[in-house]
Amino acid sequence: MGKTSTYYLHWIDQININFSDRVGKKSANLGELHGAGFQVPKGFALGLDIYEGFMKRTGALEEINHYLTNVQARGINGSDFERHEEESRFLRGIVESKKWPADMEHLILQYYEDLCKFTGKESVPVAVRSAGPLSRPGQYETYLYARGRKEILQKIIKVFSSTFNIQSLLIREQAGLPRNYDPIGVAVTQMVNAKSAGVIFTLNPINGDRSKIIIEGNWGLGESVVGGHVIPDEWEIDKVLLEIIRRKISHKQIEYIVDHHSQEVILSGIPPEKQAAPCLTDPEILELARLAKAIEKHFGRPQDIEWAIDKDLSFPDNIFFVQTRPETAWNAKLLEPKLKTTGSPSLDVINFYRNLKA
Repeated sequence: MGKTSTYYLHWIDQININFSDRVGKKSANLGELHGAGFQVPKGFALGLDIYEGFMKRTGALEEINHYLTNVQARGINGSDFERHEEESRFLRGIVESKKWPADMEHLILQYYEDLCKFTGKESVPVAVRSAGPLSRPGQYETYLYARGRKEILQKIIKVFSSTFNIQSLLIREQAGLPRNYDPIGVAVTQMVNAKSAGVIFTLNPINGDRSKIIIEGNWGLGESVVGGHVIPDEWEIDKVLLEIIRRKISHKQIEYIVDHHSQEVILSGIPPEKQAAPCLTDPEILELARLAKAIEKHFGRPQDIEWAIDKDLSFPDNIFFVQTRPETAWNAKLLEPKLKTTGSPSLDVINFYRNLKA
């Protein structure tokens, strides 16, 4: 299904972590997971050069530079938040007003149409997720259940524009990094029809105990857990024995589901009979733990993993991983004896932006 082009697109199952600088860490890690034998949704990755090409060829970058130059020239008014709110609204408006150059649009739609054919689903629903070359959890935006040619193209542009959300502008300014330009990749992957979803930490995130695995989950899509909208079910598993040693089943009242009438992801009430029921069975818990342990071994460090269980498939073929990244807090502590930080942006962040040719 592969294509060649001036711009960089690739199928997820044809890339690995060596592609991080070209397609972003999220896409590269998904490709690495697939190559190591773990099940990930089918999809394709847009490279950073597509962001760059879009921003330059549409004139968006030139307009952004002009706006920021004028803002600097007339001085700063209002609070930091008010200023960044105004800047964000204006800059995102610039990006989202642009249309795709014809060759880039054609290439992206070729990949989407091939994905539809491969999955056997017309207008297959996909998740459109940001994939930065540097790990910045939660900074950029994700759009779920995008369907059809027009919507896919629009959602990718909205992901691009999220590099100018308030959080991104603040982070770049505080780190002394360019506000006008922040190339990212985009992962476009088939939606998992999740009966339940959540996160796994291959250590205890409270105390750093690497002999434990923590699984958190809720009914429906994983955004309720990742976004902190619910108190999820939680299980603690002994990593060596693969035995459940603690259970905490919450009273769960809301979930994210696909409303097939509106064809949108909505926040919905959970039926009363499911609210106090665990969202995972014991076999599912232990299989997730086993796979998470293997993922940690493959990547060589504790992981923060997002999972989903497809309601249309049979166990264990219904377990999918939609993201993995190094767990941040305790991995950083493990590096402290070797690397002392001063609170300044890390060298990889600084060097990445210095090498940009905006």
